[in-house]
Amino acid sequence: MVPKFYQHALAMAFAINEINRNPKILPNVPLGFHICDSYSNARLTYRTTLNLLFKRQRFVPNYERDGQKNLQAVIGGLGSKTSFLMADILGLYKIPQMFEGAIAFMIHRNVHLEFGKFVQHVKPGWNERDGFMKDFWEQAFDCEFGETVPDSDKCTGEEKLAGLPGPVFDTHLTGHSSSIYNAIYALAHALHAVYSSRSRRKTMVENPDVFLQHLQSWQVVPISVCNEYCHPGFQKKSKEGEKFCCYDCALCPAGRIANQTDMDDCFKCPEDEYPNENKTRCLPKHVIFLSYEEPLGWGLALVALSFSLITAWVLGLLMKHKDTPIVKANNRDLTYTLLISLLLCFLSSLLFLGRPGKLSCLLQQPAFGIIFSVAISCVLAKTITGVVAFMAPKPRSNMKKWLGRRTATCIVLSCSLGQAGICSVWLGTSPPFPAFDMQSLTEEIIQFCNGGIVIMFSLVLSYLGFLSLVCFTLAFLARKLPDTFNEAKFITFSMVVFCSVWVSFVPTYLSTKGKQMVAVEVFSILASSAGLLICIFAPKIYIILLRPELNTKEQLRRWKKE
Repeated sequence: MVPKFYQHALAMAFAINEINRNPKILPNVPLGFHICDSYSNARLTYRTTLNLLFKRQRFVPNYERDGQKNLQAVIGGLGSKTSFLMADILGLYKIPQMFEGAIAFMIHRNVHLEFGKFVQHVKPGWNERDGFMKDFWEQAFDCEFGETVPDSDKCTGEEKLAGLPGPVFDTHLTGHSSSIYNAIYALAHALHAVYSSRSRRKTMVENPDVFLQHLQSWQVVPISVCNEYCHPGFQKKSKEGEKFCCYDCALCPAGRIANQTDMDDCFKCPEDEYPNENKTRCLPKHVIFLSYEEPLGWGLALVALSFSLITAWVLGLLMKHKDTPIVKANNRDLTYTLLISLLLCFLSSLLFLGRPGKLSCLLQQPAFGIIFSVAISCVLAKTITGVVAFMAPKPRSNMKKWLGRRTATCIVLSCSLGQAGICSVWLGTSPPFPAFDMQSLTEEIIQFCNGGIVIMFSLVLSYLGFLSLVCFTLAFLARKLPDTFNEAKFITFSMVVFCSVWVSFVPTYLSTKGKQMVAVEVFSILASSAGLLICIFAPKIYIILLRPELNTKEQLRRWKKE
């Protein structure tokens, strides 16, 4: 080896000796070192680097390195070429390499004095593991070791390094030696920072000596001479045609963060968290649902309760005037059943508000489907009864037997039981349950009722659509029947409103997410129920309250004669 380069090895030994004796840096954690010769040869440099990583001369790239050697970092060679050759292998195992040429600080005068004293003790045999000493000593003092060597050429071991000229050996830390000294201290302070952090978390309380055995090499930040570190929120992006330690810093893509310096890749946040604006940490997502406390929630609840009270008032008013012609002419029992079902329709919308639970999820859609089926069945029974009444004007007509309560009851029960059967199959095979949607929205978790099999909800809507279509067709055909209190015209209008609401519901429901989806269904329930209530019963209330003279038997007979 070149004699002057031996000073670099001594600078490293001196720095590590100082650190191991300093109680303020890595207390009770001794540092060791291993110096290798690159021989200025690429093949030998690669082999030496592999020897640092593996034991028993088994070189197995792409596998875990030997943990017993406990390699934490590498100080690069004098030339950048040597360091780059080593970096090709060290980078695979995330072993940081420090380029001593990148460390340039002024060294205190006392350090030079201490290094001078340290060098005075260096002589052959001072350290049995010093493999460079023999070659260095023979070249530096132009002598040889051995019994057969003449006394005039024999090395005595008592030669003094201080007597060597400066170009051969310098007893002061200068040039590359000072950079190596600074690099060792930089590495030691980095290890001390990691050790101190772990000590605060009490992970190494019992035996701090095992610190370096558990420390991963990538936890010691490497130094690059090509660019600055990548800050949190950025990831490394390799430069084409450059070595791995030369890279650009790219902003983390959407949905990913980098919470440390110089990260190779950004990573995704957990499902229940999302990246902050700077993409440096994850923030907890907020759980959302259609709550009573927000304006949309309590607004819909207020509308539902208001229409419920109105429906109850209408029911009470009709029961009070139950013996008047306008109430008797349109089948009182069906009228009462229709109003009660509409009252329940308005109240059922409240099941969709608030935090979804097991019971509310089970009741939401079945209650909606069955109650609406009862309401539409009542309207259908009213329509069929009106048509049959017109077709059987004679007292002894065979059609009269279809005008009784039994027929209306059978229509309502059979149509309602069909929907109840669909809902029973739904609850028996795949009942709805509360669930969380963490993917649809970036910063929020949607808590909702998972309906299970989607086709079952489609069947419920399809069944309601079928009943309303039959009812609309019959009412439209009977709208011009000559009867004073003929409801067919109003039923036609109510079915137009009902069908319009639910036809527009489907695309709107499918295009919304979160609590807006629930609000769409609640609005559709309220709007369609209100349409039936207003279109069918507003004319009756008008006559009972404002035109009582029309609510008489004489008026009924007069209209029938006309």
